[in-house]
Amino acid sequence: MVTLRFLGAAETVTGSKFLLTTTAGGRLLVDCGMFQGERELRRRNWQSPAGLDQPPDAVVLSHAHLDHCGWLPRLVRQGFTGPVYCSPWTAELAPIVLRDAAHLQEEDAAFAARHGYSRHRTPLPLFDTADADQAIKLLRPVPFGHRRHTPAGVDVTLHRAGHILGSSTVHAAADGRSALFSGDLGRSDHPLLNPPEAAPGSDAVVVESTYGDQTHPPRRLEDLADPIRRALSRGGVALIPAFAVDRTPVLLMALRQLVRDGYLPPVPVFVDSPMALAALDVYRKAVTEGGPEIRDEVRAQAGDPFDPGELRMIHTPEESKKINQPAYPCVIISASGMATGGRVVHHLQQLAPNPRNLILLPGFQVAGTRGRALLDGARSLKMYGGYVPVRAEVVGLPEFSAHADARDLLTWLSSAPRPPATCYVVHGEPHAAATLAEKADAELGWCTVVARPDEQVVV
Repeated sequence: MVTLRFLGAAETVTGSKFLLTTTAGGRLLVDCGMFQGERELRRRNWQSPAGLDQPPDAVVLSHAHLDHCGWLPRLVRQGFTGPVYCSPWTAELAPIVLRDAAHLQEEDAAFAARHGYSRHRTPLPLFDTADADQAIKLLRPVPFGHRRHTPAGVDVTLHRAGHILGSSTVHAAADGRSALFSGDLGRSDHPLLNPPEAAPGSDAVVVESTYGDQTHPPRRLEDLADPIRRALSRGGVALIPAFAVDRTPVLLMALRQLVRDGYLPPVPVFVDSPMALAALDVYRKAVTEGGPEIRDEVRAQAGDPFDPGELRMIHTPEESKKINQPAYPCVIISASGMATGGRVVHHLQQLAPNPRNLILLPGFQVAGTRGRALLDGARSLKMYGGYVPVRAEVVGLPEFSAHADARDLLTWLSSAPRPPATCYVVHGEPHAAATLAEKADAELGWCTVVARPDEQVVV
């Protein structure tokens, strides 16, 4: 009997962890993500899930976003030494994400200790750089379409998911049964990446539902240009909190086209995130090498597809501080994408009080994050132990999300050659997950349920 246990991303949009256990007791963890957002969710990062009281035999990662891979160093700290399977590009991006996460954990703990705003006498990081480096050593690249037998006794095959570079759907098979995990699915109109591959047949499907209750409006570059142009005309700064992996490259491509087509004036565009700059190098390499993920039209472009014309790359903290109060209109792209940490928080502290400025949020914002508070109309934000007024213009652009919407999700599910015995909906806020489950039931005729936290089912 093969069982599946939902250790994360059940009734929430973060912390993806799914444990497959074989008849012989082999255990494969599919994704190893951190919880983000509400404090109660973040506290779960400090607790070992009941199903992981002993380390699994192996891990497979769908992609390199923090809510899918970021708990791996913590798992290593708790004694995990097995292989971590992932796509080749994920094996290049995950080290960037994990080292940055460790650095932020260490930095935040040290800052809290210096300024005394932590409730703990000695604030500690969830994991440190040594844990991240040890986790990185365990990465084992697996090309798309190659079946790999794991020490858990589970055969794993990865397929293109089209969400970010290297993102994969995961097909896992053992003891004559199989489960398919969507990871995060991409959109059919991603400007850089080809869409997801068709879903292979399986006995169980675990599908994300981030936008399970929504249909994205068309991705119109004018919607990005209009608020930025307003801020620049006021002599202000357009601050864009953006995920370092994928969102920053996609935004730079959009800005390049808007400047080239005359929708925006050529102004300095600062990328202020060491992680984003490192990820940008990986994306440039992928465009140069091509392969099944990159669209042909992107490879055919002349010049750097990620340079809007006046690209300024900010590496050091000293350089970052200098652009906190720039003397001229400009665009600043900085991580993290939901303003939960990193250099963007310092920029918010300086720029949010000025009504000339713009805070642009191009993607999903988890409840409990500063980004979500801004979208919900917050007039002040708490950071570094105090409050900062929000007087800047705030604009959300969900159409720039890299997540599939309800239509895309149903299209991918319907591409399977046969219906599964059960489809489990995960990685969504309650209404989004419930809506997608209802649509899959009504339109596909599938037995579809919303997975519950720590629920265990037979595959």
